[in-house]
Amino acid sequence: MAPIVMVTGGTGYVGSWIIRLLLEKGYTVRAAIRNKGNLSKVRHLVDIEAGTNGQLELWEADLLSEGSFDDSAGGAQYIIHTASPFTLQFRDAQRELIDPALKGTANVLQAATKSGSVQKVILTSSVAAVHGDNIDMTTQGLTAFSEEQINSSSSLDHQPYSYSKTLAESKAWQLAQAQNQWQLVVLNPAFVMGPPLSSRSNSESLTLMKALLGGKYISGVPDLKFGFVDVRDVAQAHVLALENPGAQGRHILSAEVHSLYDIAQMLKNIYGNQYPLPLRKAPKWLVTLLAPAFGLSRKFVRRNVGYPLQFNTDKSRTALQLSYRPFRQTLKDMVAAMETLNMH
Repeated sequence: MAPIVMVTGGTGYVGSWIIRLLLEKGYTVRAAIRNKGNLSKVRHLVDIEAGTNGQLELWEADLLSEGSFDDSAGGAQYIIHTASPFTLQFRDAQRELIDPALKGTANVLQAATKSGSVQKVILTSSVAAVHGDNIDMTTQGLTAFSEEQINSSSSLDHQPYSYSKTLAESKAWQLAQAQNQWQLVVLNPAFVMGPPLSSRSNSESLTLMKALLGGKYISGVPDLKFGFVDVRDVAQAHVLALENPGAQGRHILSAEVHSLYDIAQMLKNIYGNQYPLPLRKAPKWLVTLLAPAFGLSRKFVRRNVGYPLQFNTDKSRTALQLSYRPFRQTLKDMVAAMETLNMH
């Protein structure tokens, strides 16, 4: 019988690709979702299942409801926990980011322990749990961030999303060490880009691409660097971590580091004048001044714009045997998928 993998956040941008790969490999996948009656959110997964040898099961569960993952975890051999809010638009960081990330992780991992059957849990963390601000690399005297670093500069008031990922991962290690039934493997992806599988995906990655293509930054874009990784490579890393008995610890996933200006240049190179792309870098003083209009704090601008950034990804390449797609291809495939799905 095919192994059973319970996946949280399965209708999401990353979760959908993970489920697709697992179904193509013949696994039985239990997608733990908030409302299985919402067919528009799961239709793309049902369509994917039809063309594979795998089996898809839809189970209802809520991150904030204690014990709600117990049923879907029972009898499963593996859990992939991707569900965690990623939004930069929030009113109450504690309620919208911290609580679901922290309580959700505790609920899912406690369900793994109660199951008696789960052998391995793969947690989708983030490089946000490795560092909070780009300046951290300079202040810590590093040439690149590695799996050893833990974000110590984020808080509820500054970079609360990064703070939520740091707290959730820390909670996961704590729960993993308190039992000896299942093993925890953590993946720390950089900014995830690439083609969505559903027009209902509402990830910040798609928001950023829509803003770039739609002319939001036409007058200039901040000199802000991120590590980027293809959503398909992130999904592949989850499957490799699940199937590799030697996989352990954290794994930074990042293909290339680029500034937003670099991305605009790459897109211009591919599409010419088809989109109103930014033509220049906005000076830092101007970005600082206008920060609130773009939903950024001035502290964020001060500590991130203009600073170098680098990640050491040796572990993902050697321990997981992951090979990364070129980022130019990621951008091309992402725009093509968004056009097909009428998303910009």
